[in-house]
Amino acid sequence: MIKQLVYWDSSTFLALFNKDESPVNCELCEDVWHECEKGKTLLITSTLTIAETIFLKGTPKLDPAKRPLVNNFFRAEHIILKPLTRTIAELARDIVWDVSIHPKDAIHIATAVTYKIGIIHTFDKGLLSQNTLTVNGFLLNIRQPYAPRQTEIKEVNKQES
Repeated sequence: MIKQLVYWDSSTFLALFNKDESPVNCELCEDVWHECEKGKTLLITSTLTIAETIFLKGTPKLDPAKRPLVNNFFRAEHIILKPLTRTIAELARDIVWDVSIHPKDAIHIATAVTYKIGIIHTFDKGLLSQNTLTVNGFLLNIRQPYAPRQTEIKEVNKQES
């Protein structure tokens, strides 16, 4: 079986960790997470995400009581962590210059492009406004998390944004 590869940025993982603050976003992520548990999807993310999920600008710091959850979470077999290399950092720098995206967001985009992951899931409004990006000839689709059976939910959320 061919697994779908999807890149998740930090905002998607935070939605799972902060279920009470954003139940709708959490539900979208949980649907994708269930697809991962069934072996249908693999989540790819940068090692930067491990640190970034504690606190994103404009959001409250993650409760320290969730430390064991976070520590174990990124060890799931359906999460593939990709290192931040010099090549990715240099590509991210070019993305910041060329597309005016924030540096941490550019690292996520550069990682997805480097590993040829064509879909990035995020709740970051700045990234979502891009919709698609072409970097070094590679097309990247940027959208809110969705599992294949959620096509209608994705379209409704897009219209509401």
